[in-house]
Amino acid sequence: MTATLERPAESRVPIAVPTISRMVGVGTAVTGTSVSQPELLELLGIEDSKVRSVYLNSAIANRRLTLPAPGADGLRRPEPQGELLAKHKRLAIEMGGQALRNCLTSIGASLEDLRHLCCVTSTGFLTPGLSALIIKDLGIDPHCSRSDIVGMGCNAGLNALNVVAGWSAAHPGELGVVLCAEACSAAYALDGTMRTAVVNSLFGDGAAALALVSDGPGEARPGPRILKFASFLITDAVDAMRYDWDSDLDRFSFFLDPQIPYVVGANAEKVVDRLLAGTGLRRSDIGHWLVHSGGKKVIDAVVVNLGLSRHDVRHTIGVLRDHGNVSSGSFLFSYERLAEEGVTMPGDYGVLMTMGPGSTIETALVQW
Repeated sequence: MTATLERPAESRVPIAVPTISRMVGVGTAVTGTSVSQPELLELLGIEDSKVRSVYLNSAIANRRLTLPAPGADGLRRPEPQGELLAKHKRLAIEMGGQALRNCLTSIGASLEDLRHLCCVTSTGFLTPGLSALIIKDLGIDPHCSRSDIVGMGCNAGLNALNVVAGWSAAHPGELGVVLCAEACSAAYALDGTMRTAVVNSLFGDGAAALALVSDGPGEARPGPRILKFASFLITDAVDAMRYDWDSDLDRFSFFLDPQIPYVVGANAEKVVDRLLAGTGLRRSDIGHWLVHSGGKKVIDAVVVNLGLSRHDVRHTIGVLRDHGNVSSGSFLFSYERLAEEGVTMPGDYGVLMTMGPGSTIETALVQW
């Protein structure tokens, strides 16, 4: 079955593309304590002026975090890796389950309707995967098929969308869900170094779920159709974002190269041009941009290199301000805000963009 992708002007030639699936519902959830950047600096006892400036110039107002309780001396000490993994499991199940229920409620569906669950997480390792734990915890039909995407980082929400879109196309009319659950508090290293500050000043806890259904014969559900994906792996920057073992801390530690915003910005055009290639569309034809809330400098670099306006990325900016970087689910927090805004029109085009370790840029083209 095919759908017709048309450029807005009547003179443009329609292009036939496969109908993959539709984004029919979205839901988000957060947990923990809402903490402002100045409050977090005080909680962590950070006094170095250069480190403090990283927090205070982040364009983040508040984030949700679950930090260790203070000791008798009032100080919060780093949790050992085992406790961090346990926290990741607990928070991912809690937030993920709530985001999934919120998503299903948004479309009048129930857990009994779910046929495929794809879970994404990068802030801890679980075997069995989060999908199995969510299915057991919520009492979902154990015949529900599932998949897990682990360790791909902030870009992974679109990798999961690609997987579930393919599943949806093979199962018309059946409900699949992408669930991103990121307990970033479980990846914190509580010290005052600049390396740690780049990470600790940015990430927050959050989960987001997206429901997908493919149209059957003669059906046309509401929600944007997923038309195309494009990816780009920046191999020269493979170590610029990583989560690996730190022997000094005796635990896993996340590293972000300060140059990563410029690396992402310099390659944003390349992958967007590939996404639009063969569609007859120009960047100016895209009415809605949902970009990963990777940080102020990342957003600025994408805006400059793609020629976007601040209005184009208003929801990306808003999510960063209110939640920080919630990793793989960030773009879905933005999509939820766009859906609530109610400004999309039939025929509008949108581009989804996520960035993460690899270094990787993932994109998807959708049409309402």
